[in-house]
Amino acid sequence: MAFQYNFPTTIRFGADVIKELPAYLQKNGLKRPLIVTDPTVASLSFFKGIVADLHAHQLSVEVFSDIHKNPVKSDVYKGTEQWDATQRDCIIGIGGGAAIDVARAIVLRIHHREDLFKYDDLIGGDIYVTNDVPHFITVPTTAGTGSEVGRSAIIADDDTHQKKILFSPKLMAKIVFADPMLTMDLPPFITAATGMDALTHNMEAFLAKNPHPLCDGIALEGIYLINKSLVKATHQPDLESRSNMLMASMMGAIAFQKGLGVVHSLAHPLSSLLDTHHGLANAVNIPYGMQFNIAGFEDKFRRIARTLELKEETGEAVVQYLFDLNSQVNIPHHLREIGVKESHIETLADLALADFAHPNNPKPVSREDFKQLYLNAL
Repeated sequence: MAFQYNFPTTIRFGADVIKELPAYLQKNGLKRPLIVTDPTVASLSFFKGIVADLHAHQLSVEVFSDIHKNPVKSDVYKGTEQWDATQRDCIIGIGGGAAIDVARAIVLRIHHREDLFKYDDLIGGDIYVTNDVPHFITVPTTAGTGSEVGRSAIIADDDTHQKKILFSPKLMAKIVFADPMLTMDLPPFITAATGMDALTHNMEAFLAKNPHPLCDGIALEGIYLINKSLVKATHQPDLESRSNMLMASMMGAIAFQKGLGVVHSLAHPLSSLLDTHHGLANAVNIPYGMQFNIAGFEDKFRRIARTLELKEETGEAVVQYLFDLNSQVNIPHHLREIGVKESHIETLADLALADFAHPNNPKPVSREDFKQLYLNAL
């Protein structure tokens, strides 16, 4: 069953809603879309089918897929050059978080041509996002970041690897086509890593210190859906489990407008320094980050444990659940197993301290805390 809801933007959800895309473009007078995706998605049969369907409706399509696994500023500049050279009239981001982040950053850059990082939200750059932006549509193909419903893009500096946040309400998609059928053929590792990313978003949002009861409720329901569906979606996927994961992913992204926390600040440096998959980085670090947060927030963890239907409603039970869940979806328990060496720890701790996520953690995190958490996880 396909259905529509409007929160925070218009979302068409259900099997085969992607087939509505050509009619939507025509209805809105859009004829020359630039599709932004990643090299892997661009090679897949379902993507080629989307492009062929657009062509069949007499729409002129350009595809930009020259992006990194962890996006950098030069990706955005190259995509903007393709927009200029081919005279497009809208942008469609199709893929996971990387592709949609690059698409959203290109949306910003089309009519904001100063240095991209002038618009970094962490230095108040959102006030410079004053011009109109192109019509923007998102199509998620993974159930992880939920960036299809977001208003921000995370882009790293090519040289320093430091991540910047480009933010504005103008950068929200006009419509999302959330079709779980596009996630059915995801390999088990990507399903697991992106699913753990979604779980991290929901858990960290629930724990984040900023008051936001609406986000708290959304986050708990996201946690419930992931607990119910991630293992099945990884090993024996069906439409129900894939639908639940796609919905929970969007819920996590809606909830984390409240903020994230220590786990994301542990994960981001792994992606920028070692090119670790973001979901994998979150997955390995989440048990250690949650352990760090228990003291003083036992009631919050009791509510998480109750949502997970654990026998013991304690923070320690939640941490053990996370280790067990990683085992069930074949995620390693230690950073050493994903290429981190002890020689990396000092640099990682510096990058984690500079990261934007941990100021919203329920308790402060020092550089020494980050160093110790990395060593614990190593």
